[in-house]
Amino acid sequence: MRNRLACLACLLVLVTAAGQGSAQEIRLAPSEFDFGKAGSAGAGTSGIGSIQTIVLKGDPTKPGLYTILLRVPANTRIAAHRHPDDRVATVVSGTWYFGYGKSFDAARLKALPPGSFYTELPNEDHFAETRDSAVMVQITGMGPTGTVYVDKANEPRQ
Repeated sequence: MRNRLACLACLLVLVTAAGQGSAQEIRLAPSEFDFGKAGSAGAGTSGIGSIQTIVLKGDPTKPGLYTILLRVPANTRIAAHRHPDDRVATVVSGTWYFGYGKSFDAARLKALPPGSFYTELPNEDHFAETRDSAVMVQITGMGPTGTVYVDKANEPRQ
């Protein structure tokens, strides 16, 4: 029993040390977000090519905490989809129209102005749109993440 506890304690120390070794301090003002180097349709997004994605922390394709910043162009509609991980999000700029459900339903959208907070529970279907202005949304989750559309015909990466 002692050997098992000792092994478990050593493993915990190694895991903690490994996690601390990859941590880094990051401070970014809004003017420092470089969307010129942003990827499109990155992990954890809806897969729509016009949405620009910056990974602020971690790697959404790997286990662990990640944060991404999305810039969604005006007049973008995102069909119902889900992600496997538990996610929280904050609207940074613009008004984001967000709803929960298995299909896009404009009546179920809620207008979320800058500073708004919402959740994306694991495997919970949701949809969104922008209207006359672009929107920036910051999303944090525990990877690995992915995206599955309710209706495969709506999958933009086909």
